Amino acid sequence: MMRIADNLMGKVLSSGAIAGLTTALAASLAGKREAGSYAAPLNAISHAFWGNEAAQHDEASAKYTLTGLATNVASATFWAAIYEKLFGQQSGAGQSLLKPVLGAVAVTAGAYVTDYYLVPKRLTPGFELRLSGKSLAAIYGALAVGLAARGLISRRSPA
Repeated sequence: MMRIADNLMGKVLSSGAIAGLTTALAASLAGKREAGSYAAPLNAISHAFWGNEAAQHDEASAKYTLTGLATNVASATFWAAIYEKLFGQQSGAGQSLLKPVLGAVAVTAGAYVTDYYLVPKRLTPGFELRLSGKSLAAIYGALAVGLAARGLISRRSPA
């Protein structure tokens, strides 16, 4: 019987969920440290929908925080689709760890360039509205870890 993560769509959804959650966690922890609010960076993501006033809110809310979290997971799933298509097959048992990890780093670098150099300012992730460059680096590092995690976990799990 085929598990959900055995097909490409299952892998994309799994990787996207993991990457979305790892980046949200990294952003929230950085937000607490830098802005005094776990929700502030997640709220800032929703600036694409609600304008820059979203980045001014520190409290968790359905309007800003849930929109930001959903947008973050959707974005991570987009990047997971690219990762899984290009590098997901290389993360199986017996394969080198280097290729999927470097693949995750390459896709993450593409995400950063796209997010901050190719899309209009209104469509940037919004983290930059509340967090330092150091925290942005940690968030993108969390994206790379999240992208590679599904394959690395599945290589250790019994079939």
